[in-house]
Amino acid sequence: MKISSIQLEIKNSRSKKETINYVLELMDKCAGDDLIVLPELWNIGFFSYDEYKATSESLEGETATTISHKAKELRAYVYSGSFVEARNGKYYNTSILFDREGRNVLEYRKMHLFSYKCREPEILTPGEEMSVVSTEFGRVGLATCYDLRFPELFRKMVIEQGAEFFLVTSAWPFPRVEAWNALNQVRALENTCYLISCNAAGVDHGIRLAGHSQIVDPWGYVIASSGYEETIVRAEISSGSVYRIRKEFPVLEDRRLTV
Repeated sequence: MKISSIQLEIKNSRSKKETINYVLELMDKCAGDDLIVLPELWNIGFFSYDEYKATSESLEGETATTISHKAKELRAYVYSGSFVEARNGKYYNTSILFDREGRNVLEYRKMHLFSYKCREPEILTPGEEMSVVSTEFGRVGLATCYDLRFPELFRKMVIEQGAEFFLVTSAWPFPRVEAWNALNQVRALENTCYLISCNAAGVDHGIRLAGHSQIVDPWGYVIASSGYEETIVRAEISSGSVYRIRKEFPVLEDRRLTV
């Protein structure tokens, strides 16, 4: 299973259309990979609060449709990163997992909106449901950025819905990079799951983003990672490792408390 996490540098000088076209070029560099992951709100930048509503889309909008077509062209699963979704008069931080045919196999609306010096909760509505789906690799669960600070979400995805892989799209800022690094490893380790994260890079409306996208194995080891600059983080993993490791070290079976 070949994985690419596209750590995009956010540039506010680029238009939404220019950014989408640029990301398609980066995705072309991932041809032959099985899974491609994109960052959070990459098409406008997370901190572009004033643009949220004006640039919002439906699930059949420009961003989702374009990524769907590219997934089919590359014959790869693609975790779209997120975009602002307009739905029934509300706005959500929404991401989609597309399969090799470009089909929408799973949607996720960010449940935990960031309230610390952030306007996200003023504009957006939190999602209410976990998102886990079966793929040819195993059971995949979706998460977005701040979700990483809430271990119960990840544990419930594993215990209640059988997740074996976590895909995390993010726009995590630089001042809390150590927390980001720790949480990537801990969420994988404590749940005996692979965790593939894609964080944005660059400076978004004066706020430096942390980068450091990662691919973490079920033992909590970082098998591929990056620094602060735009890059594509790549790794090749064995999807059957989760079953083997859980059988060898059955920590999930030894739980005494339940969530």
